[in-house]
Amino acid sequence: MAMKDYSDEFKADAVALYESTPGATYKSIAADLGINRATLREWVLRDRERRGVTAVAAKPAAQPREAASSADPDERIRQLEARVAELEASERKLATERDILRKAAKYFRRDELVISRFQFVDDHRNTYEMKRLCQVLGVNRSSYYKWLAGAEARATRQREDRILAEEIREVHGESGGAYGSPRVTAELREKGRRVNEKRVARIMRTFSITGIRLRRRVRTTAPDPAASPVSDLFQRDFTATEPGRKYMGDITYLPLAGGEFLYLATVLYCFSRKVVGWSIANHMRTSLVADALQMAASARGSLDGAVFHSDHGAQYGSRAFAGLCDQLGVTRSIGAVGTSANNAACESFHASLKRETLQGTRDYGDAGTCRRTVFAWLTRYNTRRRHSANGHLSPNEYEHRHHTAKLTLAA
Repeated sequence: MAMKDYSDEFKADAVALYESTPGATYKSIAADLGINRATLREWVLRDRERRGVTAVAAKPAAQPREAASSADPDERIRQLEARVAELEASERKLATERDILRKAAKYFRRDELVISRFQFVDDHRNTYEMKRLCQVLGVNRSSYYKWLAGAEARATRQREDRILAEEIREVHGESGGAYGSPRVTAELREKGRRVNEKRVARIMRTFSITGIRLRRRVRTTAPDPAASPVSDLFQRDFTATEPGRKYMGDITYLPLAGGEFLYLATVLYCFSRKVVGWSIANHMRTSLVADALQMAASARGSLDGAVFHSDHGAQYGSRAFAGLCDQLGVTRSIGAVGTSANNAACESFHASLKRETLQGTRDYGDAGTCRRTVFAWLTRYNTRRRHSANGHLSPNEYEHRHHTAKLTLAA
């Protein structure tokens, strides 16, 4: 069922998604969001009017090609010969570029030490034209010559780094492999070596010398000891044979550049695995999960009589959230403490979101980019992403077919 009353946040995110997507059309973005094309267009125009931005002028139509070719056969032949020469030159250029990139591939393999692009240019300067090499690899020629001029000083630093690396390995080995850069630096200084910690840390990274360090874990589940006990009504059964009965939710962190985070709370509809409510904020207060549940109530029309399942997070166990559930007619269910399997479906959903949006990167960059990226994925997840639990139908299509089948049986 489509959401009839869209929040201001949803509208703003939809407009931001359209404006920030190169080559976007109202039709394509509206299809991803599951809304009407005219509705999206109205939001965009209204936002532009508010910001005083005039509509972008349509691209001028391409000039029509000359309708009639030259009547002179000799002139026509000359034109064709010129065109053939142009295509041959273009083909030679592309062949050269392909050859350069093929040979450059080994310089940038992830499983080997990455060699500088400047080094590749230097190794092949006698094989290819310098200008072409730099163009294909995206290298500034003046920067390359500057790099070349510093070769001797760079070689000296590398020799000194190798010597220091051996000293670091000795200290690291004496510690049983436990020391990181701060303690290694202190030990070297104790032995009379004048060195700063940043250099030690850099060399340890370069030569893969690591201390014992527990991986930082962002904790999003913190139980509230004062909360009233709530039963686990799901018992790890996240399926639903009837619509409108079972929902589940969780919080996950969204990493930003600089070590900061945003937090995402979601509400999933067990029957179709559709994400019916979500909220993004820079905090994990109760309002985060409350906003997500209220969005779900608005999207579904009502949650009266439904069961909502979550983990033991303090937000879900708070009095404010319990009051909201009572107001909406929702029965709470909380999984047993001790394992993430008690909320496995939500954990899997959040893992898929971050895997497919981060695509191997460490963070989303700034907060605005993070919000747009996650918003686009969530809406596309509902409208287009095929889900194995739905027989590889999108959540919206699964609900639509169920509703159509129900009407057919009733008739």
